[in-house]
Amino acid sequence: MYNLLKRHFGYEKFRPNQEEIINAVLSGQDVFASLPTGGGKSLCYQLPALKFEGLTVVISPLIALMKDQVDEVQSKGIPAAFLNSSLESGEVAEIYSRLYRKEIKLLYLSPERLAVEGYLERLGELNVSFFAVDEAHCLSEWGHDFRPDYLILSKIRETFPGVPLAAFTATATHKVQDDIVRILNLNNPFLVRASFDRKELYYQVRPKKSVLTQIEAYVKAHPGESGIVYRTSRKDVEKTASHLRDQGLKALPYHAGLTKERRTEYQELFNRDEVDVMVATTAFGMGINKTNIRYVLHGDLPKSMEAYYQETGRAGRDGMDSDCLLFFSSGDMARQKYFIDQLESPEERKKSLDNLNYLVRFAQVNQCRRKQILAFFGEELKENCGNCDVCKDTRERVSATVDAQKILSAVIRTGESFGATHIIDIVRGADTEKIRSRNHQNIKTYGVGKDKSKLWWRGIVDELIGQERIFQDGDHYNVLKLTEAGRKVLFGEEDFFISDTTAAREEKPRKNTLLPNLEPVDEELLKKLKEKRTELARENNVPPYIVFSDKTLNAMAAVKPETSGEMLDVSGVGEKKLELYGSAFLAVIRDSV
Repeated sequence: MYNLLKRHFGYEKFRPNQEEIINAVLSGQDVFASLPTGGGKSLCYQLPALKFEGLTVVISPLIALMKDQVDEVQSKGIPAAFLNSSLESGEVAEIYSRLYRKEIKLLYLSPERLAVEGYLERLGELNVSFFAVDEAHCLSEWGHDFRPDYLILSKIRETFPGVPLAAFTATATHKVQDDIVRILNLNNPFLVRASFDRKELYYQVRPKKSVLTQIEAYVKAHPGESGIVYRTSRKDVEKTASHLRDQGLKALPYHAGLTKERRTEYQELFNRDEVDVMVATTAFGMGINKTNIRYVLHGDLPKSMEAYYQETGRAGRDGMDSDCLLFFSSGDMARQKYFIDQLESPEERKKSLDNLNYLVRFAQVNQCRRKQILAFFGEELKENCGNCDVCKDTRERVSATVDAQKILSAVIRTGESFGATHIIDIVRGADTEKIRSRNHQNIKTYGVGKDKSKLWWRGIVDELIGQERIFQDGDHYNVLKLTEAGRKVLFGEEDFFISDTTAAREEKPRKNTLLPNLEPVDEELLKKLKEKRTELARENNVPPYIVFSDKTLNAMAAVKPETSGEMLDVSGVGEKKLELYGSAFLAVIRDSV
């Protein structure tokens, strides 16, 4: 396995969990694996494909990306093909001929093709050794990107009872995981839930003011870097892309209103580094192979924390430091709340409202961003991450001690027996049946905060919960109770600060911790290596990252290998890529020394 790892993938060792997953697959065991984006999921089915005698079938919803996926696999010396609706009949016939001649080890299929009656049975003629389901969260109605077409995959186990089946996803709550295992009927699967902590991603939230100007300023501060800007509506996508182009920036729109051909064209330009910025709805980017995306900006509030994690996860797949910036305003919250109220199903309304509340708390509360993200997926981060705007203390903070004391006092004076809504009503002096029946209009804190909105007080409560000054007792109807730290604020022993959501801050330069143990990167050489990569990519009609990733080029520009043997020691350089591209890059390095 280690010989295959180096020869085809250019690596000396596996990433965490990869070897265990591959061993389970090769032993014939089913697998469920939740690995973060950039965690190396694809290697977990590409390497077994080389070991198995028969065919490995990968189910993927990414029709627009299958060509890129196959190009990348072939660049590693693995015979691969894809079958989807984009191919002409002659191309399909040629692929089947190669399949029957056993010339293909890895076949990518869309779930729509499997849904064709009799297709699964036809696969039985091809000596399938292994099925891999990518983006498996699409199976679950609780997932953020449920796709009904994926449900056909429930028939794989029935049709191929003895063939190992593995499900891979970059994002899944425990509920979604259980759904996937049940629907695919995985048999005593080897379960892997890797940490969702992407240490290379810098999370930050800024108040949304003039969002077009804010997005423009950020993109201009990062010239030549690849990035994605997400907007909620097609109209905002077009407006943002047009604004950036008017400012001389290389940006294109991407949304479902464009023709399939136009979307494919734009994505190719982005993949080939000929366009710096894609402005898109969430229809763009799922599973995108491009590794050198340096930032993901959200001009609007995402639909859920799961969607936000998936979308921001498209940055930094090469392990280099990358930014995830969300522009937030309470107007976004009100807009989403309106659409949620239109949903007919009470279950869907509750699910959507819970998602919205979690995201709003993430954006507003003065608590480590990464800690909140990981908590959503059931993972506890004991220490603050040190790599978000809250931990780096780059947000403007304002004192809210007095307002915090008003809430805390109301909690204490009502016996720590009521939830947030009732406490806020007391502080605001509301006239409700619940207040009157309990004579809470007579307590000292009744009406002390009537000069401020319910939204403001909800924010104070969320901050108090986030900073662990109060907690919601889940065993007793989520009533609010003070912690010891909360009592210190109430009695004036400690001050209480919240983030000022109207405060702007200056752009902070991103740290570069890449390759800390190597010599400094030769920036002039790196520029020449990137130029050579672009040239070779065009000659071979593939995106530049398929030639070599940014991380590999940075390593070359640091260690400056002079022989083929030294080049093989660079992470990301395997024998196949050395054969294809090694001499060209070695020549550039020698000329610069």
